[in-house]
Amino acid sequence: MTVHGHSRGRAAPRFLSRSRTRSSAAQTQLAARDTESVTVFAGVFAGVRILTGFVFLWAFLDKTFGWSYATPSGKGWIDGGSPTKGFLGAVAVGPLQSTFHGMAGDVWVDWLFMLGLLAIGIAVTSGVVLRLAAVAGTVMMALMWAGEWPPAQHLSTGAPSMSSNPVVDYHVVYAAILIALAVGHAGRVWGLGRRWERMAFVRDNRWLG
Repeated sequence: MTVHGHSRGRAAPRFLSRSRTRSSAAQTQLAARDTESVTVFAGVFAGVRILTGFVFLWAFLDKTFGWSYATPSGKGWIDGGSPTKGFLGAVAVGPLQSTFHGMAGDVWVDWLFMLGLLAIGIAVTSGVVLRLAAVAGTVMMALMWAGEWPPAQHLSTGAPSMSSNPVVDYHVVYAAILIALAVGHAGRVWGLGRRWERMAFVRDNRWLG
């Protein structure tokens, strides 16, 4: 009886030890999966950042050199063409129609627009100054949204505006992506974000992060 009692007394600790080991192993597996998920998400987020930056860079390059996509060959910025005259001059809807017509082709508007495309493209692609890039990009997208004025169903000429959504179009989506990239510090993965944030003048001026 004594022997059996002693044996039963030692069985419980072994059972608890095995249970704790299994629980610890399960927690380790869950932690590993969470880490893997975070890593995958960070990689996808970084990929979205690079693709978004390339959209702005491509627009700058095509409008500068006239690569026969949105800008015909021979009508690029370096050929004397205006990168804003075509879009702003063709605005045919919205409360800012006359304002955009007056701005179309102005030298200062061309320079501001092109430098904006270049700066936003470089910043987003490299992963630095994402906060400023998000602000500048959102302002640019807002102005372009106003130029197309999605809420209108018809142009000033009476023709259909071909708007597919009165509020959310691709300009709004791009602006949301830029803000998300900045808030999520997307430049830290596959970018120069971490090095940039460690610089003394950036640490002293957080708005440059």
